[in-house]
Amino acid sequence: MSELSQKTITPINHSLVEMLSHYLVPQWRRVLITAVILLTAITLQLANPQVIRYFLDTAQSKGSRQALLLAGCLFIGFALLQQGMTLLANYTSYRVSWTATNRLRTDLALHCLKLDMPFHKMHTPGELIERIDGDVTQLANFFSQFVIRVFGNALLLIGILVLLYRENYLVGLGLTVYTAVTLIGLNFIQKLAAPRWLAERQASAEQYGFIEERISGVEDIRSVGAEPYVMRDFYRLARSFLEKNRAAFVMSSLAYNLTNLVYIIGYTVGLGLGVYLYTRHQASLGTAYLIVYYVGMLSTPLQTIREQAQDLQQSTASIQRIQELRTLQPQVQDETRPYKAHPTSRVVSSPDVSSSNAASSLPAGALAVSFKNVSFHYEDNENVLSQVSFTLPPGKILGILGRTGSGKSTLSRLLFRLYDPADGAIELGGADIRDLPLTILRQRVGIVTQDVQLFQASVRDNLTFFNRSIANADLERVLTDLHLWAWVESLPQGLDTLLAAGNEGLSAGEAQLLAFARVFLKNPDLVILDEASSRLDPPTETLMERAVDRLFTGRTGVIIAHRLNTLTRADDILILEDGCTIEYGPRQLLVNDAHSHYAHLIQTGLEEVLR
Repeated sequence: MSELSQKTITPINHSLVEMLSHYLVPQWRRVLITAVILLTAITLQLANPQVIRYFLDTAQSKGSRQALLLAGCLFIGFALLQQGMTLLANYTSYRVSWTATNRLRTDLALHCLKLDMPFHKMHTPGELIERIDGDVTQLANFFSQFVIRVFGNALLLIGILVLLYRENYLVGLGLTVYTAVTLIGLNFIQKLAAPRWLAERQASAEQYGFIEERISGVEDIRSVGAEPYVMRDFYRLARSFLEKNRAAFVMSSLAYNLTNLVYIIGYTVGLGLGVYLYTRHQASLGTAYLIVYYVGMLSTPLQTIREQAQDLQQSTASIQRIQELRTLQPQVQDETRPYKAHPTSRVVSSPDVSSSNAASSLPAGALAVSFKNVSFHYEDNENVLSQVSFTLPPGKILGILGRTGSGKSTLSRLLFRLYDPADGAIELGGADIRDLPLTILRQRVGIVTQDVQLFQASVRDNLTFFNRSIANADLERVLTDLHLWAWVESLPQGLDTLLAAGNEGLSAGEAQLLAFARVFLKNPDLVILDEASSRLDPPTETLMERAVDRLFTGRTGVIIAHRLNTLTRADDILILEDGCTIEYGPRQLLVNDAHSHYAHLIQTGLEEVLR
């Protein structure tokens, strides 16, 4: 079972109440309307047997036709009205359900986006999709039907027992005991089945995660002939899911059999009591029929409560898994310490930042960067960075070199606070980045990587990250500067042209230039290029070089690269080896020093040495 399922969580009953109050209280008017409709339907359902008793007693005593006709019309009218009320109650309850579950999906998706990278490295997108959508969908019936139907059928059950007590206290007492035994048995089975449904939901999430990963890597799987190994693992997961689903279903089926058994017993007792009272002249024919009818009606609320108990078993597992996810907190906390604004600071507005946070910002213009004895490791592994120190003045450019795995990209992740260092401190504009609001920090720092993520959305939305406040004129200006406007105009719908996810339909160069356009629109004061030109053809690289020149104007820059020609604009050079600094200094000084590592790389060829 995953780490999520092993964590200590809020007790499920508290989670249930908290979730109901959080997502149903804002819809209290709709819930109240549903409750009124439901109470009306229950009242009609309880009244109809009384009409039947009146009809039978009137017919037995040879009453008037008008009375019998009136009773028949009332029976039909009550029945039709009851069905109409039930239909309306279902409609309003489903509206409540989908409003609540859609809000819950939104909250969970936003919560997952805020969790830091270690969490996302441990949990596949398929698993998270199953949790955000699959588990929440499992709750749709819980929100729409459980409260309404259990509450409604509980009232119906109480109403039937009260009316039976009214007719004969012995009948009421006997059927009260019968009902109590049934509900106790159902509750016992529900407790046995809930852990099995939890295991079933977890197995389902693991299966979805496996499918998502393998489908996204289908080209690599097919190219190396790994289909048999994939199918072997898929069979193992499918078998595990089958076994857990079967165990949960078998346990839940006990509730069905128990309900049927006690229903048969109860109906037999009720029928016997009705016959007994009638033959001893303690009840009329109508009253005897009324008792049998009400006993028969007991099966409906008990059956419904049994079904909802089974849904609750599955919902309990989903609620527990959702609660586990909601209780996880990011290791990187926003504003962990108070931050005092610089007197010459500029305010960067954001819809996600409070006014007090917005006032806490960095000095205007290019930002200084300082690493002070920074060490870092992923999870429990050895250090990826060890005691790394450097200072980059405002407006200067740092070039970072190193073999694959030397820790170059980790530096950029630390600057964005996707992770926090294990030791040491990182300063930006003279402030420790742990003292800065995350939104402010990530507005002032921009990055372009070699892997550009495009969304299945329009060109405009891919450039602006769905921020509709950015005007078309700003987009046109930026794309013109990058020599991309002509390409946009050639598209069928211009900025409204839909792009496919995964860069389908775009060359690597076009996708890279779109990434540069994103950074231009963001207008940061520190720009990081993480091997952004590693896969470009020469013509596109020429365009990108012009874009880089404009992008670094008036800004501080960090270039992580394998190619020497991308570092000619760097002022300082930092060379990493196994997470340690083996050389750091002004680029020109290192070039002129024949004994420097950088000079050696120039002589031997960077592409061969650093790979």
